[in-house]
Amino acid sequence: MCWSATADLTAGVCIGAVGVACVAHVRRVRDLPLAALPLLLGAHQIVESVVWDSGGGAGPATTAWAVIAMPLLALWVPLAVLLASPPESRRRLALPVASGVATAAALSYCLATREVTADIRGHTIGYAVHLPQPEIVVAGYLLATIGALLLSGDRTVRLLGGLVAVGAVVCVVIWRLAFVSTWCAFAALASVVVLGWARRRTEPSGPAA
Repeated sequence: MCWSATADLTAGVCIGAVGVACVAHVRRVRDLPLAALPLLLGAHQIVESVVWDSGGGAGPATTAWAVIAMPLLALWVPLAVLLASPPESRRRLALPVASGVATAAALSYCLATREVTADIRGHTIGYAVHLPQPEIVVAGYLLATIGALLLSGDRTVRLLGGLVAVGAVVCVVIWRLAFVSTWCAFAALASVVVLGWARRRTEPSGPAA
């Protein structure tokens, strides 16, 4: 993952296949966005393989990668968790959802008005977009994505949140300059946990949405 175009393409195809299996297990419409998360993240890795092949820069693949990684995931994850959660746990998801809406709006504006560039740095890719008050934006992004997963009423989704949180820390420590790229790849691999969640949702004893 994140080591080359071939690695990203392979990871993307495999994660995408897991996403297809997750969606196939869905029996409730409300579960579909969360079940489709591996499918989205797998497609994201495939897009990054195109960024590798194009040598980075500011082309369409770079822009597509940034749109998925930034505003789309900031909004998709908390809303997907909210929809799939039981009624009694939805109130505590209000903050991550609000954070996701605000962060996605800010990131969408930045992507619409500023150029995104990708820089290949050895075995990683660094993405650059000039964000106003980046610390606040990143905090809002992590609250929306990791926060929503950790506050879910489902233990498997909370496990995914824990794995993604650990991945964020590891990626910051090891790949600070390419944090977004490596963390998204880690999140894609961790999202295979969603398959266990989707399978359990089809069981009669599974939690109702």
